Amino acid sequence: MLGRTAASLFWMSRYIERAENMARLLEVGYRISLMPRAIEGHRDEWRSTLTSAASEASYFAKHKDITTAEVIDHLLFDEDNPSSVRTCLKTARNNGRAVRTALTRDVWESLNGTWNEFSQIQPDSITTDRLPGFLDWIKQRAMLFRGALLGTMLRHDTYFFSQLGTFVERADNTARILDVKYYILLPKPSDVGSDVDIQQWATVLRSVSAHRAYRWFYRDSTYRPWLVAEFMILREEMPRSLTFCYQWITRSLDGLAEHYGQRYDIHRAAAEIYNRLETGKMDDIFQSGLHEFLQDFVKANNQLAADIAHTYNFP
Repeated sequence: MLGRTAASLFWMSRYIERAENMARLLEVGYRISLMPRAIEGHRDEWRSTLTSAASEASYFAKHKDITTAEVIDHLLFDEDNPSSVRTCLKTARNNGRAVRTALTRDVWESLNGTWNEFSQIQPDSITTDRLPGFLDWIKQRAMLFRGALLGTMLRHDTYFFSQLGTFVERADNTARILDVKYYILLPKPSDVGSDVDIQQWATVLRSVSAHRAYRWFYRDSTYRPWLVAEFMILREEMPRSLTFCYQWITRSLDGLAEHYGQRYDIHRAAAEIYNRLETGKMDDIFQSGLHEFLQDFVKANNQLAADIAHTYNFP
């Protein structure tokens, strides 16, 4: 497969996942903004959302102050923001069009249809009360794409490059959501265990569709920070955990190795990250620092993505 074809497949899936994750980050900010709490500068829920979305610089390049309406517009519709939902869906569709003959009809129609519907939406029509429903629509369209991919694509290099894009992006997002909650939203030790703290952890779980799964898994209605972190980092049963993502990253790389008959350093690097997650203990992670662990993970994940691009000759 040509490097540019592999790159288009990788980024097609990565941008669809990013669009969904942006919707999830907005949902976190929106839910937390509704909680009764004192408004303090260092706890600005919308600033934390911008930070998690890596969109703080692009936002302040155009705006002086943080307002709910402007943050929502920047993350959903701003064409100058490379991570806005509009940019992600448009770029995913363009990448899909570049490899149209490698995609099934169902995959292409999910991409094209989503962009066509989104492009007709007037930003002013998405008021605060309509935001939750619109975010749900974005998530559902991303799930439609993944369902088409899983249900109709042959298991060869086209599929494996697409899966790599999905799970590299998902791992990055899960780590960022956790880091924002733990390090930015609640910096005071005295706040740990408070009603606000518990509500925020519940909101974080809802943002990754894991609220009910957490209660099923731990048989506990109490949101314990170390268990929430364990669920989102180490539990392979949770489909947005870091461990689950790297299980599928290593599987996809193994699929490429079998397809092409050759293994590279990236296979070893991904396996090492997966092994550290699979054998990790939350006591060790908290002892060394959750923020530091998550920051190191994001760097390693980004490096792996860059190494995948280099190894398979992405342009």
